[in-house]
Amino acid sequence: MADDQRKRGTLRKLSLGIQRRMNARTVRRIERKGGKYLGMDLLILHTVGRRTGQPRRSPLTWFADGENAWLLVASGGGHRDPDWYLNLTAHPDQVSIQFHGEEPIPVRPERLAGDERAAAWTAIVADQPRYGKYQQKSDREYPVVRLTRR
Repeated sequence: MADDQRKRGTLRKLSLGIQRRMNARTVRRIERKGGKYLGMDLLILHTVGRRTGQPRRSPLTWFADGENAWLLVASGGGHRDPDWYLNLTAHPDQVSIQFHGEEPIPVRPERLAGDERAAAWTAIVADQPRYGKYQQKSDREYPVVRLTRR
């Protein structure tokens, strides 16, 4: 049993290391060339680490929600809330987003619920049907976050 836990811990650390390197590479690409990947728009989410207090940058897919509002899906690989989402909820007053060639824009995050979430989810899935298929593979409902300019 202890060996299985050790193996899972080692795999998780390896996976997180690979993910962090890929995220850093994607952030650099967005800064240099703009944010488009597999037909989806990307932005850089700036947060503060919930435990470390250190600045964090995460490349994320976003969906327009009117003027000066953006939607994010916190899928976290299907099984848990992603770190960026936990950081965002821990320090909601220190969140900003950045697009290619622009300065970071301070935003206010709001987790959507009920009819608002349902309407946003319908729009997200209409734009990117892969999110609907992805959600079907998970037992948990992915949080949808609206960011509005502060």
